[in-house]
Amino acid sequence: MKFLEVKAAHRTAFFSLLGICMVGGGALASGFVVPGSRNYSVATPAASSTVEEVKKPTLPVVEHVSIPTAVKGVYMSQCAAGSETFRADYFKQFKNTELNTVVLDLKDYSGTVSFPSDTALPGSGCTVSDFREFVKELHANNVFVIGRMTVFQDPLYTKHHPDEAVKRASDTSLVWKDRKGLSFVDVGSKPFWDYIVTLSREAVMLGVDEINYDYIRYPSDGDMKDVYYSHSEGTPPEQLEHFFVYLTDKMRTPSADGYVPKLSVDLFGMTATNEDDLNIGQQLERAMPYFDFIYPMVYPSHYPSGFHGYKNVNANAYGIVNFSMKVAAARTLATSTPIGSFAYTPIASASTSSPQATSPKLYAKPSYDAQKIRPWLQSFDYPVDYTPAMVQEQIQATYDAGLTGWLFWDAANRYTSLKQVLQPKSQ
Repeated sequence: MKFLEVKAAHRTAFFSLLGICMVGGGALASGFVVPGSRNYSVATPAASSTVEEVKKPTLPVVEHVSIPTAVKGVYMSQCAAGSETFRADYFKQFKNTELNTVVLDLKDYSGTVSFPSDTALPGSGCTVSDFREFVKELHANNVFVIGRMTVFQDPLYTKHHPDEAVKRASDTSLVWKDRKGLSFVDVGSKPFWDYIVTLSREAVMLGVDEINYDYIRYPSDGDMKDVYYSHSEGTPPEQLEHFFVYLTDKMRTPSADGYVPKLSVDLFGMTATNEDDLNIGQQLERAMPYFDFIYPMVYPSHYPSGFHGYKNVNANAYGIVNFSMKVAAARTLATSTPIGSFAYTPIASASTSSPQATSPKLYAKPSYDAQKIRPWLQSFDYPVDYTPAMVQEQIQATYDAGLTGWLFWDAANRYTSLKQVLQPKSQ
C-alpha cells in the first residue's frame, strides 16, 4: 500500500489541566489514522501530580535490573507517574499479574522533560521530582524500566532554537507547524542530536534500563507542500539513518557506572508490512542494525478499511496484529532485503542484459533475532470500545506470530480491558 499523503488524525486529545502526555500519530488521506499513531483519552491524575520545577539531579552509581526474557509492559505518562493514586494502581498490577515492564515518559510531546536534569529546557508539562526514587521502587519490585523519549516533535526546543526547526517553504524565516500548532526539529539538526544524547545518558544515570525513542521521524500531519528542511541532506530515510548511527554510537559508550542501556525505537505500524518510507522516513530494515528492539505501533483501530482485505479493521484485531508481526519477523530474520542501509552490502542484479545490471536490487543483511520485534498493542477505546476479548486477541496474535514480548498503550493510564485478561503472576 502506497501512502500518497500522511495526514494527521490522531493525537487530538482532550487534555486535563495537567495534560496527559502523548505520542505521535497521523492519518491517511482517506481520513483513517496512520497505523502506529496513538490515541489519547485523558484521565486526570490525583492532586499530588503537579507541575513542578525541574530540579538538578545527583548522579550516584545506580543499579539496573536485567531485561525480562519476555517483556510484558504498559505505558505510564509522566503526569500519572507523579500521582500516588496511579502509582498504587500500577504497583498492584506488577505485584499480582504477569506485567514486568513499565514505559515511563522522559520527554513528552510538548518537549517537557519529566526527570530532574542539568540539561533540560524548562517546560510547562508534568514532571516527576522523585524520579530516581520512583525508579528504585520499581526495581525493588522487579520491574524493568523503559524510558520513552519523544524526539523530533519538540515545540519547546524549537521555541528556544527556531533556527533548528522545520521551516515553512513559503517563508523560511517562519517555523512550520502541524494542524495542531506543534512544531518539529529538523532531523538533520546535529546540536539537537547532542541534546537527545545528553538527556538519554542522564536518564540512564537515574536508573532507566532501556531508552525508547518515539517521534523519530519526519512530520506528516500538516501542509506538507510548505515544509523546508534547512539541515537535512539526502533522502529522509538516509538522514534518519545518519541520526541512528550517531545516537546509538554515543549511547553504547558505557555510562559512569559502566552500564550500557538497551535501545529501542517506535515505528509506525505499517513499517512492518510496507517497504516505502510512508513519507516520514521510516523503514523497518534501516532501524534494525542500530536498535536492540523495534516496536511497531500496530493498533488495529488505526488501519484503513481494506487493509489486508479487512473492511472492518476493529473486528479483525487478531488478523491485523498477526499478519503484521509475521511479516515483520520474517523481514528481521531474512538475509537479504530490497531496502538499502549504510550497514548492508549491495548485491548485484541477477540480470546482465540491462544497462542497469550493475545497480543493486538487493542488499545482504544479517539475520537478526525475530524477538527484536515487539509490538505496541491497543487497550484504549478508539473508535469503538476495545473489549477484553479484542485485547486478548492481540496478545494471542503476537504469540502466534512467534513473538514473546509486547507493550500496551493507553494514554488514560487505565487499561480497563487489559486488566481483565492479564495472567496472574507465576509463583
